[in-house]
This record gives sequence, C-alpha cells and structure tokens, in this order.
Amino acid sequence: MTTDLPSFPAVDESPLDTCIRLREIAPVVEVEFPGGVPAYLALTHRAAREILAGDNKTFLRDPRHWPALHDGSIPDDWPLRPIVEGGHLGTRDGGDHRRLRGLVGRAFTPARVQALEPRIQQIIDDLLDDVVAAGDGVDLVPAFTEALPIWVICELFGIPAEDRLRLRNWTATLVAHTTPPEAAMAAQNDLQAFLHELVEHKRREPGDDLTSGLVQARDEGDKLTTDELVGLLWLMLIAGHETTVHLLGYAIMALARNPDQLRLAKAEDRWADVVEETVRYRHSAMMVGFRFTAEDVTVAGVRIPKGEAVGVAFQVSGLDPAEYGESADQFDITREQTGNLGFGHGPRYCIGAPLARLESRLALATLYRRLPELSLAIDPDDIPYTPSFLTVGPLSLPVNLGVARP
Repeated sequence: MTTDLPSFPAVDESPLDTCIRLREIAPVVEVEFPGGVPAYLALTHRAAREILAGDNKTFLRDPRHWPALHDGSIPDDWPLRPIVEGGHLGTRDGGDHRRLRGLVGRAFTPARVQALEPRIQQIIDDLLDDVVAAGDGVDLVPAFTEALPIWVICELFGIPAEDRLRLRNWTATLVAHTTPPEAAMAAQNDLQAFLHELVEHKRREPGDDLTSGLVQARDEGDKLTTDELVGLLWLMLIAGHETTVHLLGYAIMALARNPDQLRLAKAEDRWADVVEETVRYRHSAMMVGFRFTAEDVTVAGVRIPKGEAVGVAFQVSGLDPAEYGESADQFDITREQTGNLGFGHGPRYCIGAPLARLESRLALATLYRRLPELSLAIDPDDIPYTPSFLTVGPLSLPVNLGVARP
C-alpha cells in the first residue's frame, strides 16, 4: 500500500522534527506510517487532550474497530501488527479495560510503590558502584539508564535475572519501526512463549511477586483467562521499563545541555521537578499505539471519519507553544506543570506513573550526588537515538565521571 500522504517518520529526519513540521499544517494530520499505512496523528496539546478524554467512548483501542487491518488493505506481515493486535490491557475497552486495569492497579498504588524505595535505592547504588569501577567513557545506557528500569520491573514481576536481557532485546525489536516483518513476528512469538512458561512456572511455584498474584487471581477468582494474563504481562513488562529507560536518558542529556538547571536541582534537591519537566520536554513516547474512531469525530477542528486509526504524538504535544508559551522548547524545572499530559489523561492514565517517578527521582538524585562532576564524553548532537516512532531515546550516553563520592 502506498499513498500521497506525508511520511511519518520522514526519511533523514527525526520523528520529533517531522512532528514539529507537520504541526504547522494542522493540529491533526493524516500521514503514511511505515509500510504505507495511512492513519491520523494528533500533534498539539489540545488535540491530544481531546483524544485522551474520549478514551473508551469516542476513541477505542480494540483493533477490531480498524477495518483496514482486516480487509486486506494492511498486509498480514506489517511489522506493527504485534503492537496493534497485542490482546493486552492497552487494546481493551469499556468494562474489560476497567476490570483488567483494576487487577493490575492494586499493585501500583502510591503506598505499595513507596514501599519499594529501599530496594530500588539498593539497586541504584549497586549499579553506580559498577559505573564508578568502569571509569571514564562508561556508557550510562546499558550500565544505568537501561539496567535500572529493567531490573526493577523484572523483580516486581518475578522475572529471573538470567532472562532480563532477553526481555530487553525483545522489547527493542518490537518497538523499532526498522524491524523486518519476520524479526518482529519471531520476537513476538518468543516473548509470548516465554510469558506462557512464566505463568505456568508461577502456578507451580508461586512467589512474592506480581505475576504470582495475577496467577492466583486467575485460578481462584476466575477473573482472568490465561490469554488475558499473558497480555497483561506483555504490556506491563514492556511499558513498565521502556519509557523509564528513555526518561532517564533524556534527563541526563537535558541537564548536560542546561548546567544552570543542574546547579539548581543540586542546590534545592529538585529532582522531582527534573523528572516532571523531562516528561514534558522530551517524552519517551512519541506515540503509544493507535486509537480507533467509534464514530465520525472532530478533534481540534479537524474531522476524522469513523473507523480510522489515530496516534497521539506525546513528545511534540509537550512542546506546544499554544500550551506552554514561547519557552515551550526550553528545559526549565521551575515551570509550573499544570495540565502536563506526560503520564496521560482520562481513563488510561499511566498505571505505572508512581513507580516511574520514584525510580527516576532516586536515580537522578543518587547519580549526581555520587558523581557531581559527571559530563558527557560525546557531543550531544552526535548521540544516536532508537530507530522507533513509538518510544524514542538515546541509545548511548558515554560519560566522564570526574571525582566520585562514596
């Protein structure tokens, strides 16, 4: 399938630059996604908020509501099918969505997440011991910004240490728009098989982890089918670490580019503000899958017919001057964060927001306390980024440590 629509992402242009350029056309623009697939893209804060507020009503996530996915218009080997058709919490609507979200949400209450703080701090300290031992030139992505979120989410769900790298590799394969169809399908099949094996293992040998709790809910209360349980694990494991990986990377980059903001964060212990501003300034997610119009709808003055796919471009909506003023493209931790859509809005507000905030605040505070002279060992303009328009972030952050503190 090919169209005459503007391509997203465009060749030789970052997804963010493409979105900023398209935003000059309209708040919502129909574009051609990889594979020649047409869909709409919401590019402003207002458009994004209207769509998020319409979740489970005007906008649905069940792929059955996208005719093009089933009538032969979109090929069977489209690499993004595993994301769109995942059969997970993110593709359920209405009562099904509320039921599944309620089961998982009990594990992510602020009180339960806060109880994880000592263990998260221990993991951070251990990782930074290894960073210091590696010395100047160490790459913070594999050593810290990637390692911490994957370690925490896997401990929470009872994933053995020896399987964590595999989970990270499957995730990177599935979210990259450059992944060949056969590789995307192989990664999806391998991940699904792993999760089915995990569920069976936790049934035989339950532990003090969230997977065991969900298995118990399935077996005792008949509230979950096995496919629903695997779908929940698929989404929570991927979303539970992927976006925090890039949040940490973007924060380190933003502080390196804005030393005045770093000094302020250190002096006034404003690491929570660093996290909130990073989520606005460089959201880890360019978009998080598609929504489908349940009826003809108008968003920010743009008409979208029934049965069309719509993506919300979170990263560019956070830079909307209509919402954040002329300084929208500046990193400022003193900015008032009213209306920030960084963790969503409406019925699909991010379940993992308390965990992401806690991990990121502790990680950044500890990193700059132990390595107050930390600096990038590479020109920021030379930093490579993930080949994805779903989640976007730095692939490598080599740094010089300066003098480390105990």
